[in-house]
Amino acid sequence: MVMKKFINDPMNLTTELLQGYTMCYSDKVKLVAEKIVVRATPKSKDKVAILTLGGAGHEPALSGFVGEGMLDASVVGDIFAAPGGPKVLEALRMFKDYAGIILVVLNHAGDVMNANMACMLADREGIKVHRILTAEDIAPGINAPVEERRGLGGCVPLIKIMGAAAEQGKSVADIMAIGERFNQKMATLAVTLKVASHPQGGQYLGELADDQMEIGMGQHGEGGGNGPEPMQSADAIAETMVKKLAAAIGVKSGDRVFLIINGSGATTLMEMFIEYRKAQEVLEAMGITVAAGRCAEILTVQEAAGFQMFLGLLDDELLALVQAPSDAPYWVTR
Repeated sequence: MVMKKFINDPMNLTTELLQGYTMCYSDKVKLVAEKIVVRATPKSKDKVAILTLGGAGHEPALSGFVGEGMLDASVVGDIFAAPGGPKVLEALRMFKDYAGIILVVLNHAGDVMNANMACMLADREGIKVHRILTAEDIAPGINAPVEERRGLGGCVPLIKIMGAAAEQGKSVADIMAIGERFNQKMATLAVTLKVASHPQGGQYLGELADDQMEIGMGQHGEGGGNGPEPMQSADAIAETMVKKLAAAIGVKSGDRVFLIINGSGATTLMEMFIEYRKAQEVLEAMGITVAAGRCAEILTVQEAAGFQMFLGLLDDELLALVQAPSDAPYWVTR
């Protein structure tokens, strides 16, 4: 299949995009060991390091969030593929002298398998790694077991919170407790209008007719469980999604939340703002305050049209961490 993309040899995509990315933001990030992105200026070793792993092709995630107040390193796999355990171990070794290491893992089979392998190998070398698994996709159902729920864009606000706590010098135990508190009260749901293609082969990652959409479709075109349905208005989609998310995390009148509209790759800011508007209106009508918000491409999948809606419950401490300074290329807070 002929692809209309600005690429060279498809087999060099990951290498070239990481080189370009780190060249563009050389004051903030640098590339080491071919596929490990680290902070250009490391934080002091008396603080806890926050790392993650994941496949390329979802830019800016996850390397776009390496920087002050967020990640210390991102280990990158090939397009839509997890990096191998040995490469993750290589990154863990770089931080063995820090006050601790926390590895953020999205719940996808390859990510989990290679993270587990790397942590097992690290443990044999005396490197203690704490893991936190994100599985906030509610498409399988709000009561579905964790193993059936995918990790989506919610990993990024979680990284913001844990990264801020680490930057403040909190202990591993405290950062893990903070992270799990937020992790247990966050949820994401995706809607797709047009599926993406794989940039190395051109094949489409699923199928949707021009007059169809699907709520719950996964990051790579995986079905959402309910199947395609007729296209709806922006307001109808936002209201359906935000009510499902609110029910999933159990928010009630008087609560404060973090609301994010994460574009999938081909969705315009115009569309994202329209969806955000309705989502906030619905929440306010329920007596819920949107204390923090964001509309941006965070975790994408090439030219897929659609978005992920994220909702996370905030308390005073979590809100302060969301608002704490950060300086990653794709998440700056001052």
